[in-house]
Amino acid sequence: MKVAIVGYGGMGLEVEKVLRDRGHEVSARVDPVLPGADAKELTEGIARDSDVAIEFSHATAVLENAQRYVRWGLSAVTGTTGWFAKLDELKKVLEGSKIGYLYGSNFSIGAHLFFALAAAATQLANPCPEYDLMGYEIHHKRKKDSPSGTALTLARIVTSNSSRKTRVVTDRLDRAPAPDELHIASVRGGDEPGTHTLLLDSPFDTIEITHRARSRGGFALGAVRAAEWLAGRKGLFEINDFIREILEGERGA
Repeated sequence: MKVAIVGYGGMGLEVEKVLRDRGHEVSARVDPVLPGADAKELTEGIARDSDVAIEFSHATAVLENAQRYVRWGLSAVTGTTGWFAKLDELKKVLEGSKIGYLYGSNFSIGAHLFFALAAAATQLANPCPEYDLMGYEIHHKRKKDSPSGTALTLARIVTSNSSRKTRVVTDRLDRAPAPDELHIASVRGGDEPGTHTLLLDSPFDTIEITHRARSRGGFALGAVRAAEWLAGRKGLFEINDFIREILEGERGA
């Protein structure tokens, strides 16, 4: 594949390494400010010379970039987070287009194993009211959004599988949480690539399920594999559409 990397920060650099390792070609590196980029914005020439874009940019750029993908017929995978409140706007942009567009909050395959374990643990805890559920996430000091998209995904998984937790609270709590509230806390600092933990806590013991990223490499590999999966497909896809085939073994990526 010939791939345009849209957003040439830390994740863009990791994506470039994985693309080369898997025998793909980088058609262009697009970034408005970072050194090493070939262009400040996606152009028609870059789009026409690419098979797919992999985007890790800024939340404010997602809709504008999507309009460019549609205009020039370029399918795209985006791992940018912090924009999901505008998903309905994205759907309008993509309506009637002939491209494939896949988005997600976390492209690490290991993180999706974590999600599956979290769902199962939540269901198992339903008949055990002595176990309360909560979660937290830690990320590096440069991360713009809080809580992370992965933490919000975890929260949705827990609340959709829990008979007790129906509401998510991500702000600081200066009161006792209500029995139906799931508190998800965030910490920022240092160079932490990303840690997400679900706790099931009782007066007697604690169960912790944690996904801890060692580097950005796992996210980059997942994004490149998603781009390979997207080839030939049209329409809007969520990361689970791709991950499901891996975890269920329906067919190779």
